[in-house]
Amino acid sequence: MIRGLKFTQTRYHSPAMLDIKAIREDADTIKTRLATRGGDAYLLIDEVLACDEARRKAETDKQSLQSQRKQLSKQIGALMGQGKADEAEAIKEEVRTLGDQISEIDAASETASARQTELLMSIPNLPHADCPVGADEDANPELRVWGTKPEISDPLDHVALAEKHGLISFDDGSKITGSGFVVYRGKGARLERALIQFLLNTQSDEHGYEEVNVPILIKRECMEGTGQLPKFEDDMYGIEDNTLFLAPTAEVPVTNLYRDTLLKEDDLPVKLTAFTPCFRREAGSAGRDNRGIIRTHQFDKVELVQIVHPDQSAELLEELTGHAEAILQKLGLHYRVIELCTGDIGFSSTKTYDIEVWSPGQNKFLEVSSCSSFADYQARRMRLRFKDADGKNQICHTLNGSGTALPRLYVALIEQHQQPDGSIRIPEALVPYFGANHIGA
Repeated sequence: MIRGLKFTQTRYHSPAMLDIKAIREDADTIKTRLATRGGDAYLLIDEVLACDEARRKAETDKQSLQSQRKQLSKQIGALMGQGKADEAEAIKEEVRTLGDQISEIDAASETASARQTELLMSIPNLPHADCPVGADEDANPELRVWGTKPEISDPLDHVALAEKHGLISFDDGSKITGSGFVVYRGKGARLERALIQFLLNTQSDEHGYEEVNVPILIKRECMEGTGQLPKFEDDMYGIEDNTLFLAPTAEVPVTNLYRDTLLKEDDLPVKLTAFTPCFRREAGSAGRDNRGIIRTHQFDKVELVQIVHPDQSAELLEELTGHAEAILQKLGLHYRVIELCTGDIGFSSTKTYDIEVWSPGQNKFLEVSSCSSFADYQARRMRLRFKDADGKNQICHTLNGSGTALPRLYVALIEQHQQPDGSIRIPEALVPYFGANHIGA
């Protein structure tokens, strides 16, 4: 059993998303913050409230009718005891009518509740109050830069380097599966394996994450729990009539280890790391920006997940981001950190830092990690809670970040460390895992 887990026996039901109490209390603020994301999700709030009002009214009406039915049932008992069967039968007809009305109210209530859930499932998380406001990635502020761009005359891109040294076969991937898939071969496969082990060991040994090995086939409710569904269903690889999905990221199975869980306050923070292959249908348009392994349908990734106390959420997001940055520093790779604005953050995120590593072959920065706080958004959907010092059940906060995604790390590593003679230098930190200090001449 994973440390700290206490599984409840709660039956699965439609998940909550944004806090309906908060929407009732301050709908205008909710709409204003959602509007900064762009799109029209904020327009759904009024319908959410209408469904909520209809559902709550139905519950009040039902209780009133149930009270009437209870009183009439007592009268029936009394009349039967007095031998007044005819009078009792007339009241029984009233009771049956009330029963029909209650059934109609139940059906209306279920319809309103289902629609409210459907709406809430399609509304993204609220941007954090400190999240920079902007329409798109052009408004993302740069927070810091580490290292300097390597000075390389006429740098080869990773495709040319991979072909030169026999590291990756793009034709073999197409032969086996199709476009968007590759085969690592020889020292290329060894380098991929070395990076995975280096990433896992660094995060578990140095940063205190518990390593877990999880399934890559995931139930639909788990995908809903972390927010991949229903919004991004077309991007996912689903099987069994989309009741199971191939993992789009280890975030999904790892975070869902704690679905329907009540933790103790001193269990927090929970810190987990895992390697999984990841699968996504979207692979972008053809062109230089997506050349080689920069964007593929299957890729490897080491993920960092933290389940935290709400009071520590902001602090630990900074810590988690630092853990992802440490990988690039150990590998001597030039990178920068940007903060995503309201118009660019992910569906479930409230605050996100992107770490972008420099690619000499592309002459641009490439996102290698997204480190996000989801506040209580995912935990509310998954019913992930902790019992506080006062004995009250509270919603946890969840964080995650790529620690890191392998393809773009691989790209940056071989491009930034290419040598004038065409060889590739292996960073010192990676040598024990790879078994040599260079590839090529």
